[in-house]
Amino acid sequence: MRSAADYIEDLQSNGRLTFTTEQAIQALGRSVPAVRAQLRRLKEKGHIADPYRGFHVVVPPQYRRLGCLPADHFIPQLMGHLGEPYYVALLSAAAYHGAAHQAPMVFQVMVTKARRGLSCGGVRVDFVARQDMASTSVVERNVPTGVLRIASPAATALEIVGYPERCGYLDNVATVLAELAESIDGEALAAEARRAPVAWVQRLGYLLVLVEQNALAHRLDDVLAERNVFTVPLAPWHEMEGARRDARWHVAVNTDVEPDT
Repeated sequence: MRSAADYIEDLQSNGRLTFTTEQAIQALGRSVPAVRAQLRRLKEKGHIADPYRGFHVVVPPQYRRLGCLPADHFIPQLMGHLGEPYYVALLSAAAYHGAAHQAPMVFQVMVTKARRGLSCGGVRVDFVARQDMASTSVVERNVPTGVLRIASPAATALEIVGYPERCGYLDNVATVLAELAESIDGEALAAEARRAPVAWVQRLGYLLVLVEQNALAHRLDDVLAERNVFTVPLAPWHEMEGARRDARWHVAVNTDVEPDT
């Protein structure tokens, strides 16, 4: 009778590095307690890890020190297991598009509803909720274990402005925008901006001018001309009373933004 160690060896030989407890029980034909005991021993040896209850990853030797697979090696399979749509977002998406000035400490994933983050060895995954994420433009990248969905450069630009507290706040957002800009298509940015909250578009326009990406900023002028625009604070967490007003973007400049150069 095959053991759990045999089972994960077979998985690896077929290019698979994820499995569920139920799949292991079915494959091994043993009792639930017996299979769980074998899986527990494999986990203690560092041969598998559990990023989510009932969902396991095989940890090849090159990742034993990390104590888990890299997040992009198992997120597509985990989200499929959970039956939830997703895409890689914010600083993690920006890094895929070449804006990796400062590598994110967590792997950021957009989902439709709030979900607790997870830790697996040295890997941390942060879930961010956006109810209308189904309409976000995404690109697909091949990874060793499958295909990863990633927010497009244009969508990433708007979302890092929309979630600055998840992205190191505005100094870092501006730094990332300066690096991300060369990957952003102006027409795609305008299309994405038309479905984004208008305050995101206003703040993004201001920051694009700040980092001297005027051609992209110009694309947002036409978008705002179609919308009802009111003055918004550049930093939503600060008061805007007494702050200088930027007439073009209708932004109250209530903080200094200093991108890294």
